[in-house]
Amino acid sequence: MECFYHSLIRVHRMAKNKIQDKFTKSKPKSVISKKESKFKMSILNISVMVLCIAVAIWFSYRGYLETRVNTPYDVKKLVTASGLDVADRYWGTYRSGVYFGLKTRDPHSLITGLMWYFPHLLRQDRSGLRHWCEQSDRLDRYAWMEHDGRTFGVQEIVDNSAILTTTFVKRPGGKHGGDWTARISVTSKDKIRDGEEISLLFYTAIEENVKGWIKVNLGDEKQLTGVEGNTQGLGSFTINLNMIHGTVEEHSFLATVAPGLNALKETVLQNLRIAFHKGSSKEYIVLAGEQIPLSVDGKRRDANFIATQITGKIPFEIEISYESGSFINRVNKLIGQNYDRTLETHRKLFDDKFEKVFKLKSKGYTEEEIKFAKMTLSNMIGSIGYFYGSSQVQSQYTKGPVPYWKAPLYTAVPSRSFFPRGFLWDEGFHGLLISVWDLEIELDIINHWFDLMNVEGWIPREMILGQEALAKVPEEFVTQINTNANPPTFFLTLHFILKHKKEEILEKHFQFFDNLYPRLQTWFNWFNTTQIGDISSTYRWRGRDGTTNKELNPKTLTSGLDDYPRASHPNVDERHVDLRCWIAFAADIMHQISEMLSHSNNKYQETYQYLSDNSLLNKLHWSPSTQTYADFGLHTDKVILRKVTPSSRSHLQPSETIRVVMEDPTLRYIDSSFGYVSLFPFILQIINPSSPQLGKVLQDLTNPDLLWTKYGLRSLAKISPLYMEYNTEHDGPYWRGAIWMNLNYLTVRATHYYSNIEGPYQDKARKIYQNLRKNLIQNVIKQYKKTGYVWENYGDVHGEAKGSHPFTGWTSLVLLLMAEIY
Repeated sequence: MECFYHSLIRVHRMAKNKIQDKFTKSKPKSVISKKESKFKMSILNISVMVLCIAVAIWFSYRGYLETRVNTPYDVKKLVTASGLDVADRYWGTYRSGVYFGLKTRDPHSLITGLMWYFPHLLRQDRSGLRHWCEQSDRLDRYAWMEHDGRTFGVQEIVDNSAILTTTFVKRPGGKHGGDWTARISVTSKDKIRDGEEISLLFYTAIEENVKGWIKVNLGDEKQLTGVEGNTQGLGSFTINLNMIHGTVEEHSFLATVAPGLNALKETVLQNLRIAFHKGSSKEYIVLAGEQIPLSVDGKRRDANFIATQITGKIPFEIEISYESGSFINRVNKLIGQNYDRTLETHRKLFDDKFEKVFKLKSKGYTEEEIKFAKMTLSNMIGSIGYFYGSSQVQSQYTKGPVPYWKAPLYTAVPSRSFFPRGFLWDEGFHGLLISVWDLEIELDIINHWFDLMNVEGWIPREMILGQEALAKVPEEFVTQINTNANPPTFFLTLHFILKHKKEEILEKHFQFFDNLYPRLQTWFNWFNTTQIGDISSTYRWRGRDGTTNKELNPKTLTSGLDDYPRASHPNVDERHVDLRCWIAFAADIMHQISEMLSHSNNKYQETYQYLSDNSLLNKLHWSPSTQTYADFGLHTDKVILRKVTPSSRSHLQPSETIRVVMEDPTLRYIDSSFGYVSLFPFILQIINPSSPQLGKVLQDLTNPDLLWTKYGLRSLAKISPLYMEYNTEHDGPYWRGAIWMNLNYLTVRATHYYSNIEGPYQDKARKIYQNLRKNLIQNVIKQYKKTGYVWENYGDVHGEAKGSHPFTGWTSLVLLLMAEIY
């Protein structure tokens, strides 16, 4: 039965197939072709639609990638209290790049400032007018001698033996930041310029986006007696100018419309006139009075810049008092003797706090040395600026530079003359000194910097915000690239705070760390993913130019050590020992913070243990031939700069200097260059106290043919091939031999650490600590006495001052050396 059943099924299927075949064969060809055509059209339409969707997705993703570079990190802002919320720091000397000026911590502020000149020295090209801090002014010296960061400051400016002393005092009251008064006195050293004329110009200006107005108050004979105004942030206010003592030769004013804060000096120069007093043939240089241009529609515009000029004979003194209209219960004015008493009170409080914090008197320092130490602190604190604006950034996905979001930045600066803006890697060093003096100020600075982090976890390494800051920066340095890092020195600051201020943190500022922690995680992860090397546990600074033939050794600006010699031919095989140590150090601090916050996360501890494993570190970075730590990469020492005369077909410029490579590079340790980079495992205290590598590092430290000098440690050993060599025809050596305080401070700190840990090299570390610390302190003070300034770096042969000045950024760490605070 089963076979019969299957047979019936087969017969049925065969019959059905024959009928279907017959039916198919009987269909016309036109019907078949139409169906095939429709099918093909359907496939084509689907393909086009899929392609369009893919293209749309690609462009959407591309657009998403383009916007990441200037998209803020998507967590609530760290800076929640600013402006009038922090009343005692609302007004301040926040214009880092001018000799004297006050403004508020508002995005768009009323500003005040000082200019001066000697009438008989004002040249035809109008040079001689002082305003911005400029090295070309060749002042004998200028610095804040006392400044507490909150309530007062005392500054001395010496201009060819004429001494300008600028002081200010603030007083709280009302709803808009209270009152302040400033004094400007002019004397001369040993009275040698007494009787000589000098013109002081004190001005008031409002930025473009300030909602408000200012106008002049005129007294008898149409002389300006003061300024009054009203802005959204300040309400109503008055500014009055009074003569304290001395002889006034001439008094004039200017009220006009300036094109921007970057053009105030030019605006003054364009409005200087020659005038005569009645009955006298003597010429005076005066300001032109009201010079208000008309707007496009013919209406009179409002002045945004008012300056008053007083020409007097040395010695004389003027007083400028700002009074807030909302300070209605003012008992007395902050002028005259009341000002003198208030200033004296603040100076006494400053002295007492300074000794309590740094204990220099108890350490036996002289009054002159303590005065120097107060200056190093005060000029750093007094140089703290408040900036607002938008940086210019770029990523590989943008067609060119794009604007960052507009944001404020409260930060110290390296140099009032040459670098009056925020630098990421400098700020970590600044924070060591600032946090010792005023922890609240430093935490506010850190918050401002980390609010500038984008969604990727990147923070631009240089912040150029506002017209005045931008005017001081060469065009090629304006754009910040989002693959380029900078040493994460804020981890130094955080380590320092945890070590010295732990109780205060737990009592008052625990929330600060809790809020900061997610951003620290993202920042650390950005470093640990974007800066990794080609093999596991190695790291490589981005931003080196592997195609240039103009540089003897392509710079590594991102490392902070600029022209310090690295592999001669940058490529993916490079591994940088300093960056690896920075990541290890950062992982350790992340672990400490996570422990304090009770976050159960072992990955930072594991990362630190992995990167601080001395055997792995030595395998990757210890050169067997020189017994030193070193970078690794594609390298040859046989490179020179040579001036070449190009052929007619060459793209080179006439007589251009280029790099000539004399031998093929090979993959090797860059161990012919011994210097600061070689010290990083020691500097960041990663070497084990009992390691023989520690003994070798300490031995090399004291070798005068390598780094040791009577003035501190030079940045590159004398025996290194590029010691004191130019990097291009015009770029002189920078980190190729000079003595830099920031890395010397970290080295002293490391010798102090190893001298207090039991091990075979403890005594040797202690001896180096004592001698190196003494050498650094003595030379910086000696050069200050000789030149009037603290400098960017110092010569390794004679200890002479070098670089920009005043440089009370990280060179001010000499104060922490004096106080032995690490």
